[in-house]
Amino acid sequence: MAKLKLSIIIPTKNEERDLPVLLASIQDQKFTDYEIIVADAGSTDKTREIAKKFGCRVVGGGMPAIGRNMGAKEAQGEFLLFLDGDVILSRNFLSQVIYEMEAKEIDAASCGVVPLSEKMIDFILHEVVNAYISVTQYFYPHAPGFCIIIKKSLHDKIGGFNETLRLAEDHDYVKRAKDKGKFKILKKAKIFVSVRRLEEDGRFNVSTKYVLCELHRMMVGEINTDIFKYKLGQHYDKVKEKVKK
Repeated sequence: MAKLKLSIIIPTKNEERDLPVLLASIQDQKFTDYEIIVADAGSTDKTREIAKKFGCRVVGGGMPAIGRNMGAKEAQGEFLLFLDGDVILSRNFLSQVIYEMEAKEIDAASCGVVPLSEKMIDFILHEVVNAYISVTQYFYPHAPGFCIIIKKSLHDKIGGFNETLRLAEDHDYVKRAKDKGKFKILKKAKIFVSVRRLEEDGRFNVSTKYVLCELHRMMVGEINTDIFKYKLGQHYDKVKEKVKK
């Protein structure tokens, strides 16, 4: 039996609203040589039921880093694609990603992001982020956890995501990946991202936290405490110990 080309790994926690849209966008892709693994952190809604309905394999999860690592352990693909449950793939996303990764012999990558919003401020903020990650890819790489593509062999080589970090574990991950392989921001593929965190926490607050986070990483080091009171970590704390057992 030939090895799968791609394993899509989605950490979840109560994503019954958005997950069906993402999974439908995956089903609509022309590229079909993939499996989908949902690493669920004890959802109390219909997340697991929806995942199984779409043919996904469901495994235990936890905080995002834990869920991604647990999904990767079960993955059979040559490449791993880490997504969040509230993103949507653009048309031909998977084909574009795999083609560019193989054609340019890239080991790890991310891509440009497009906000699912009608507000100009959201497009401006995301274009700033796109420009920043494009410029820094050569010396201080960044990649949002909702879209990271990597060879499984490289994921295993760097030991996966650092589960002790409270914030920016995705940027730490690709920084270590670049030390061992070739990292790039892909040119053609784009991914649509939810702005629900901006809506819930406020655009100024979220932007300020990300800037402070970046300064902390540059001057102090990676973030292994909840110094920035980031809600995502709190969101998973209640189920963290349960899924580790």
